[in-house]
Amino acid sequence: MKLSVSPAILSILLRGSSTTTFASAFLSSSSSSISGHSSIISSSSSTRNFIHSVANNLRGGGISDITNNGITSITSSSSSSSTSLAMAADKLRPFNTWTFDKHCESMSWTPVSEITLTATHISSAADSSLAALEQADLIIVGVFAPPKDDDDNKEEENEEEEEEVVPPIIFSGKAKELDESLGGALTELAAENSKAFQNGASAGKMTPVARIRDGNVTRRFVLLGLGHEESKKKTNEEKKEKDDGAAAATVAAAGLVTKAASAIASACHDQKKATTCHVLLPLSSPLSTDVSTTLQTFSTEFHSNLYSDNRYRTGKKIEVKAEDVKSVQLFLESDVASAASVEDFTIASSIATGIQIASGISLTRDIVNAPHNVLNSESLAETARRIALESDGAITCEILGKEECEKRGMGAYLGVARGSETEPQFIHLTYKPASGDIKKKVGIVGKGLLFDTGGYNIKTSMMELMKFDCGGAAAVLGAARAIGSTKPEGVEAHFIVAACENMINARAIVPSDILTASNGKTIEILNTDAEGRLTLADALVFADKECGCESIIELSTLTGACMISLGKKICGLWTDNDDLAKEIEDISKTTGDKAWRMPMAKEYADSLKSKIADISNLGDRYGGAITAALFLTEFVDKKKPYAHIDIAGPVWDDKSGATGFGAKLVTEWVRRQGE
Repeated sequence: MKLSVSPAILSILLRGSSTTTFASAFLSSSSSSISGHSSIISSSSSTRNFIHSVANNLRGGGISDITNNGITSITSSSSSSSTSLAMAADKLRPFNTWTFDKHCESMSWTPVSEITLTATHISSAADSSLAALEQADLIIVGVFAPPKDDDDNKEEENEEEEEEVVPPIIFSGKAKELDESLGGALTELAAENSKAFQNGASAGKMTPVARIRDGNVTRRFVLLGLGHEESKKKTNEEKKEKDDGAAAATVAAAGLVTKAASAIASACHDQKKATTCHVLLPLSSPLSTDVSTTLQTFSTEFHSNLYSDNRYRTGKKIEVKAEDVKSVQLFLESDVASAASVEDFTIASSIATGIQIASGISLTRDIVNAPHNVLNSESLAETARRIALESDGAITCEILGKEECEKRGMGAYLGVARGSETEPQFIHLTYKPASGDIKKKVGIVGKGLLFDTGGYNIKTSMMELMKFDCGGAAAVLGAARAIGSTKPEGVEAHFIVAACENMINARAIVPSDILTASNGKTIEILNTDAEGRLTLADALVFADKECGCESIIELSTLTGACMISLGKKICGLWTDNDDLAKEIEDISKTTGDKAWRMPMAKEYADSLKSKIADISNLGDRYGGAITAALFLTEFVDKKKPYAHIDIAGPVWDDKSGATGFGAKLVTEWVRRQGE
């Protein structure tokens, strides 16, 4: 048989792209693309070997025979006479986008930083050598400020805040030895910057760089603030309340490690021409006392802070974070006993897990950052296939087309999808542990509106930001990527996205239309800009009924009302289940994806009543975030734990773009379900 290779694949091969890139394009074009039929992709080794062999043969000699795989020849089919809107036909485009007649079929991914991150213990004993620590271009020394006196602070609680006066730093352990070997240079550095640096009292704050020349070598030294060292009094009080104290300590440690990792990543970027960086962390730092947990957090935050989306930049506009740095090594000051208790495998495993989670966050940001002429329902489906492909069989991908959705009666989702340029793509990724031991089956649903014009109730503001209306889907797929890599035990997870756009054409829904969801409920459309809840309705029914999930969480950029209530740093959490609420609130504190539980006021449900249908898709002007949550509960079994998480605020930062919000929260929530 003859295999026709699409122009998209030929373009990738001509550019000399990696086999992975080719594989993703191949899957996109060769998977079942007949309208209305589902396609299932799993990451079997035979599939990967086949794709790799095709790519390698094409690169080696263009048209060739691949008899081992049953293909006699490969020919190129000519593309239509479409005019590229990106560049002239005789020039390579800087990135894949649509042509005049054809939508984009794939989205490229930003790679995680390739800086080598390692960690090692350094004994606090006086006779241990500092030689290894000093062999770097950039040396960062973590320091604690002296402990606070809690009794003194109580007297000032009601007084106007004044600038904190922190006693001078007293170096100890290896930092003291290093300072002495440098002739007191670190003491001078701290003293000269005591006011701005607050003597280490502000976690994550750094001093300016001190350059010290030793013979022909110049090294750069920086002090990193780690906050106030815990007083013995506070430590004893926490021991009296083990549960609360442990939880508070975990949150505090995660916060400190996050700030430290961010500061170190920034220093690596700012210090040009530095190829190696060593970081000394004191004996009482969380990274020295709880290696496995905090090192994973550090690795995640460090790599996430080096994210830079260069997919749509060219030439000098491309910015690679910390491009000169090749390696970062953490020196964790420890006593002999604690150092011996932590194996090198634990350190390496924790760092690797952190990188895997960071890759999920990176994908989340890529999806939200991508413009609509790159990211549509079909290119998002291709992204889902890639997630399955790279999971080594842990994840399978099922894409339901138009006819498959019609068979399930998904009238709410398909009603919105009628306005889309591309066919509806209902994405269903399933993760199962290799052991087969499953304690719980959970569902994670994400709103997948790739662009939201508002439909016929067209938006009058913020339309240029409406590519972020897929933030829920981005968090869900980013978490799926992380879960497929970290492979937690004991949990089966279903990641579900009903992907489409909310656009305007002759087929799009209009106000007064009545749609029927897959659970049989009829919905009167009062406003076409309340479309996300329509797509989520059928996705929730699918998670509940078809997948049989025991517990479901759903993330969506659903309402501006939530942004007005909680601002742009905190997501809203709605659930009737107190246990689920506590789970998510606890996880949000440790991951930094801040959540706040909101009221599920049942009396507001009256505003959703319709004169002619079961329910309307819009409530009164006031309490819009609450009525949106109440609407969604109509599509999940009332007895099942279900949480609606509105991430409209924190999913986007006006300065830096996509934040990756939600990916860590979902990843950790799924992991805990298997415990």
